[in-house]
Amino acid sequence: MSNLIVHTHDTAPAASKPILEAIQMANGFVPNLFGVFAESPAIAEAYAVLSTIFEKTDFTVTERQVVLMSNNRLNDCTYCMAAHTTISKMQGIDADVIEALRNGTAINDPKLEALRLFAVRINETRGIVGQGDIDAFLEAGYSKANILEVILGTSFKVLSKHTNHIAQTPLDDAFKANIWSKSDSLAA
Repeated sequence: MSNLIVHTHDTAPAASKPILEAIQMANGFVPNLFGVFAESPAIAEAYAVLSTIFEKTDFTVTERQVVLMSNNRLNDCTYCMAAHTTISKMQGIDADVIEALRNGTAINDPKLEALRLFAVRINETRGIVGQGDIDAFLEAGYSKANILEVILGTSFKVLSKHTNHIAQTPLDDAFKANIWSKSDSLAA
């Protein structure tokens, strides 16, 4: 276990306090992940900024969660999967889509399924995808810009999943109803 702790506003370095305050204002609480990030104001800021930038992509809310949750599952990030399941439900994403993403099974919508498969390929191959993968993604109706936006979403998730794995970030009460484990998804 690492020596990383979940900071509060009182224990966080001074440079992290404004970030924690902004997260508190936006969410009504500071998720434990941000409490851990607070140890390094740079990573706390990077994650917050990348989150905002990822929201500016051409992807819909559902498509963004397809990218993020696909990465969460592949990287066995229990914290991220519970958090993004909660967020997805709050955003009104179809329950069948959420369940498919949690289980790593096909999504009924062909375009969303093409996105899920491409996000999986980007993650599994570390970006060394074949032309067939790219062609299938583009033929589903996505753009060349979307290729890069999948990479952006994947990069954004690296910050959280690596941090959560090292810190063993405790799951917030707000996310506990959507607890997830890879073994549960494999059994589904």
